[in-house]
Amino acid sequence: MKHIDAATHTRGESQYIDDVPQPEGMLHAAVFGSPIAHGRLLTIDLDKAREVPGVRTILTADDIPGENQVGALIADEMLLAESTVHFVGEPIALVLAETPATAHKAAQMISVETEALPVITDPRVAFEKGEIIGATRTFVLGDVDQAWKDCDVVVEGSCEIAGQEHLYLETQRARAVPREDGCLQIYASTQSPYAVQKGVARILGLPHHKVEVDVKRLGGGFGGKEDQATHWACLAALGAQITGKAIELVLPRHQDMVMTGKRHPYSSDYKIGLKQDGKIVAYEARHYQNAGAAADLSPAILERTLFHSTNAYFIPNVRAFAASCRTNLPPNTAFRGFGGPQGMFVIESAITKAAETLEVTREEIQLKNLLQDHDIFPYGQQVHDANIRRTWQEAEKSFKLKNLQKRIREFNDNHFEKKKGFAIMPICFGISFTATFLNQAGALVHVYTDGSVSVSTGGVEMGQGLITNLAKIAATAFGIDEARVKVETTNTTRVANMSPSAASATTDLNGNATLAAASEILQRLKSFAVKELNLSHPERLTIEKETLLFEGKETGWTWQKLVQSAYFNRVDLSAHGFYATPGVWFNKDKEKGHPFAYHVFGTAAFEVTVDCLRGTYEIDKTKIVHDLGRPMNELIDRGQIEGGLAQGLGWMTLEELKFDDQGRYLSNSLASYKVPDVFFMPDDLEIKLLENVNNTWGPYGTKAVGEPPLMYGIGVFFALQDAMRAFRPEMPLTFDTPMTPEKVLMQLHRDEIEGFKTDSDVMADHQEQPVKETE
Repeated sequence: MKHIDAATHTRGESQYIDDVPQPEGMLHAAVFGSPIAHGRLLTIDLDKAREVPGVRTILTADDIPGENQVGALIADEMLLAESTVHFVGEPIALVLAETPATAHKAAQMISVETEALPVITDPRVAFEKGEIIGATRTFVLGDVDQAWKDCDVVVEGSCEIAGQEHLYLETQRARAVPREDGCLQIYASTQSPYAVQKGVARILGLPHHKVEVDVKRLGGGFGGKEDQATHWACLAALGAQITGKAIELVLPRHQDMVMTGKRHPYSSDYKIGLKQDGKIVAYEARHYQNAGAAADLSPAILERTLFHSTNAYFIPNVRAFAASCRTNLPPNTAFRGFGGPQGMFVIESAITKAAETLEVTREEIQLKNLLQDHDIFPYGQQVHDANIRRTWQEAEKSFKLKNLQKRIREFNDNHFEKKKGFAIMPICFGISFTATFLNQAGALVHVYTDGSVSVSTGGVEMGQGLITNLAKIAATAFGIDEARVKVETTNTTRVANMSPSAASATTDLNGNATLAAASEILQRLKSFAVKELNLSHPERLTIEKETLLFEGKETGWTWQKLVQSAYFNRVDLSAHGFYATPGVWFNKDKEKGHPFAYHVFGTAAFEVTVDCLRGTYEIDKTKIVHDLGRPMNELIDRGQIEGGLAQGLGWMTLEELKFDDQGRYLSNSLASYKVPDVFFMPDDLEIKLLENVNNTWGPYGTKAVGEPPLMYGIGVFFALQDAMRAFRPEMPLTFDTPMTPEKVLMQLHRDEIEGFKTDSDVMADHQEQPVKETE
């Protein structure tokens, strides 16, 4: 089955917020943000902006009727700044005008007087100054201090892990429409409609039931609209409440990049100890997370980093420390992987350094330490259904990796300026929200008298194929054609208190809730049918291809006849289903528990070619074996794997965030922020799904697929490094992402470049010598 939206997307008929017909008199909003990263806000001059023709009003923090607070986990972030600004772009004022152009023109005419305060952009500096958000966290397994004594080799090092722009196609936006009796209807581009509902109610001082949030689909999210979409919806709602007019707020691309948070950069230290045979005995990591100016979701993301600090390996003695450090950058936020990729990169770096010291390959250490059933994660959960070794072995067999490595060695022996590199990247990713209470979902299912079906859930479609999967789940449950099923918009009046569409758990949670509702309706229909047909044992009734069967034989009733007959006999054809993931829990006091329903495993192999004279490179091959359970829709799932890989490759190679020491974002447009295109992707990309795998937690045995594939991209960094070492074996190993072509060139020719610098310095010194005047 193709993606349900494929045809309307292709024809340009799919509706997003801007496509909803505009209410009469709708106004447009533009945001004025702070020009500095940290300072006291002394005065705001709105006079020139107010004089612009078409401007209706300009709002500041003084106009907020409720609580000026949008902090999701910690109340440390104002909707509109009051006395202090904490990052460049922090919203200070909201212009409401008749057209978008007028609103933005007026916003540019606002000026502020500020008193500058010290700016922090480095998380380690923030940590030293005590700028820590929440509490530091430490996961411990075994006795690390004692274990160092049992190691034959101990190596230490550090990593600098860059952030990443979400770069969703549809920028942040929202529309707020006043309704009768002081109610508001919000159309928001959000992954978390309930967060928007709560946020708007908080800002305006309203009860939740006065705020309705509706989401049709997103033009991409990747985590960037899990929490931060709430801010822009709140601003639109504030304007609507005060003016009584519909308000639409759309961030232009440049403003979206400047004002919103990214994937968290991390600065991390590691220490790893091994036996001579490559068995890892002990591992210690210290992670300094660059949270930006406010908590946002940083404490939860920090926790996920700790959960995945050992990736797919069993290490008997572990101590992983993490601190969320407050800096003067835009508050960083959720991004596909939610902190897990950063933790994985550090352990992979440590293994690479250890392999160099032991004079063995990375793959030898990786394979020797892969998880097995009944191993214990540092957070106390026992490993079950550990398919990581199966994916590794399948990759070796199916893709003939030993032959590939041999060909790479032969190529390198016969080429000077170009070298090939190889790396394997195993992954292990836990599926569930780590905040246990979020692992719940509701679904509302209606069966109409013509046999068609309506499904409403709390899940948000953002290109990942959710509504296609939900339609298939409902159709399979009822035994009917998928064309009979319509998945409705996500609306807070139909499903209340919904969890965000995040954590790769959206299909699991909402799919199981849909199954619960469908099962309730089916139970009623079968109980009715056995009475009408003078049968017993309703559990022996099944519906296949819209035909009612008893013990596999036709009864003469179709799905439509069953539904119509049930209706005329007053059988309820609607149901609300609820699902809460069983068995998940975590004790933060002890840092132990069972936070995940299950884990996704996989193995990727990379071949790259580096032009060692120019620093440029190509990704020749990527071969993946992925543990997907029983795929629900293989076409969509493969698309998710390829898309996740592309995003991971970009994070590791091209996508470089640049801020200056005053917190100004330098790579703030698509002219200066490079992302992968179709030509950057591997020439040879092959994905094999692990066979004969079932998952009791997912609808019909499927496994989550949203986030795990991104982590495969980490492997390309080490493949590039492998090629560089083939050219210059003495090159020091540094773990600084992304590995841009410029960095490749600088690392390969460090000595020569330092020589150029020395010559330049000599010339500069010579030029600065005073010239003696002659008589």
